[in-house]
Amino acid sequence: MRPGLAKLKPGEKEIVELQLLLARRRDLVTDQSRIVTRLREALLSLFPALERALDLNGKGPLTLLAHYQTPAQLRRAGHKRVAAYLRNRGVKGSANVAHKALSAARSQSATLPAQDVASRIVAELAEEILAFKERIARIDEELGQRFFARPEARILASLPGMGPILGTEFLVCVGDICAFESADRLAAYAGLVPASHDSGKRVGNRRRMRGGNKNLKRVFYQSAFASLRGSQESRAFYNRKRAEGKRHTQALIALAYNRKRAEGKRHTQALIALARRRVNVPWAMLRDGNTYEARSAA
Repeated sequence: MRPGLAKLKPGEKEIVELQLLLARRRDLVTDQSRIVTRLREALLSLFPALERALDLNGKGPLTLLAHYQTPAQLRRAGHKRVAAYLRNRGVKGSANVAHKALSAARSQSATLPAQDVASRIVAELAEEILAFKERIARIDEELGQRFFARPEARILASLPGMGPILGTEFLVCVGDICAFESADRLAAYAGLVPASHDSGKRVGNRRRMRGGNKNLKRVFYQSAFASLRGSQESRAFYNRKRAEGKRHTQALIALAYNRKRAEGKRHTQALIALARRRVNVPWAMLRDGNTYEARSAA
């Protein structure tokens, strides 16, 4: 056996419960995404203008589709009645949603085939997605309560971009931070370190690792992306990496590489670099028991 392997400890009961709740939440999100895709297909065969005008992931459009499915229904109801229907069901921006729906209804005058069957399917799918959203919201509330009951919650929640759901994912994936002797080991476990792809003729060929814990890698990636809005340090580091990417792109152009392809990788590379740097922060905070303190971006 290698002497440097970390010791495994039995999981705590709370961690196991969080793991089950997260797995159930991922299943519900996957099923919800599948039904949203099916709703788009059904609405395209019935009301293409409305499918283009509304975001079918929001509560407002789904509440609208559960009651109004065809252009004729919307034109007959009018803006005031549609807006009042949405407002009475707690939809934010009900007037805006009603305006978009009425504009789409006025732009489509043709009646597509099988309208009655398609209308019933659209209404059923919209109600199913709303039910999924309620179930996911209940699980999110329970996860938040269980997460903030943990002693590590105060530390993890102070890190910009790390909310209750991502913090819970982090706790489930990592467990006891003492199992990782350094932040480098935690980054390697998450798959955020470059892997060597040397050969007999090439040395120093390092590429992004494709292995590691996929869930933990997603936690660092999403938290890094969310931190760009609220953390000046993260934004400054990201901008610096983007500037380095531009110089790299210019070198590739000089070698007759495809400019569009090179530019498409700059955002992802800068975000992965930020995610790798942020691995050091929660590891050090949990090791020392300190919360996050922002520094000047300069």
